[in-house]
Amino acid sequence: MTLTESLLWPASVLYGAGTRVRASCFRARVLRQRRLNGIVVSVGNITTGGTGKTPMVLWAAQQFLGSGKKVAVLSRGYRPLPEQAGVGEGTNTRGWNDEVALLHGRLGERVELGTGAKRFETGRELEKGGADCFILDDGFQHFQLTRDVDIVMIDAMNPFGGGHVLPSGRLREPVSALRRADIVVIHRTAERMPAIEAAVRRYSSAPVYFSQTKLLGLEVYRGREIEEGSAEGRKFFAFCGIGNPSAFFADLKNWGISVLGREIFRDHHRYTERDVSRLEERAAAAGADALICTEKDIYDLPSGTVARVPIVFSRIELQFNDEEGLWRSIVQVITSRKAGRIA
Repeated sequence: MTLTESLLWPASVLYGAGTRVRASCFRARVLRQRRLNGIVVSVGNITTGGTGKTPMVLWAAQQFLGSGKKVAVLSRGYRPLPEQAGVGEGTNTRGWNDEVALLHGRLGERVELGTGAKRFETGRELEKGGADCFILDDGFQHFQLTRDVDIVMIDAMNPFGGGHVLPSGRLREPVSALRRADIVVIHRTAERMPAIEAAVRRYSSAPVYFSQTKLLGLEVYRGREIEEGSAEGRKFFAFCGIGNPSAFFADLKNWGISVLGREIFRDHHRYTERDVSRLEERAAAAGADALICTEKDIYDLPSGTVARVPIVFSRIELQFNDEEGLWRSIVQVITSRKAGRIA
């Protein structure tokens, strides 16, 4: 434990105790949970930082759309974008953040997007429009809303945030919270991870699946327009403002993309024209002829930005070790929960 972690340890003890008490109050029904009429699927984690939640939400939404459901995504919408941000002429973000804007970019009008802290109330409004399946984005700690299945994402690169809860570690709540998980997905690995699985099994018998990031392609961002791109013959300067930047850089290496330099910004960073100019200068100094970032980052760029060098972004999806098995597990948990309510 570092000196900083030691100094923050007393605060972590209090924080951990608080999360346990809060969870216990909802479990004992001292604090009230509310239920929507439709199916509610939570995608969340027990650590801060990126664990693949957004691509998992995207996958789940596509699966339920394919099964004939009218899907809505309920998001807290942390750090909403300004009006008229994003990609596409005249796009109105309606209080979305970069992650929600990305979901809209991928799913379009097929999925309703609701943002705000009062997710039950938002869901009730969307039910009036016919929504009958809700994906609760980053919902594992959102006890106020009853869910039919809890999917917990774990990052194989840093699964338990050093083993300490906030603020001395990255855990949002103790690892024992995995008892509430219905399904666990260990992200950023194609192989079984015995050590992580053993830690999960201490608290949960939930089925465990594995996922990794699959590159669908590279695209070029030009203001509000998107063009098909390529890495062939190009040297890049990479940048990102995401929860797990090291994972993005590792992905670029795995994809065989030549990166001559990189810069990290905080998660959900709102880029300025000055940031873009500095990135262009750093790219030129490194000998790169293009910038590369994540798909989420393009929604945080200044509206209509057209850089002097191409800004390329990676479009990805999750690839699972057993996609059919994962979908089958989700359906089984939902069916079991609904049968229990009817009985």
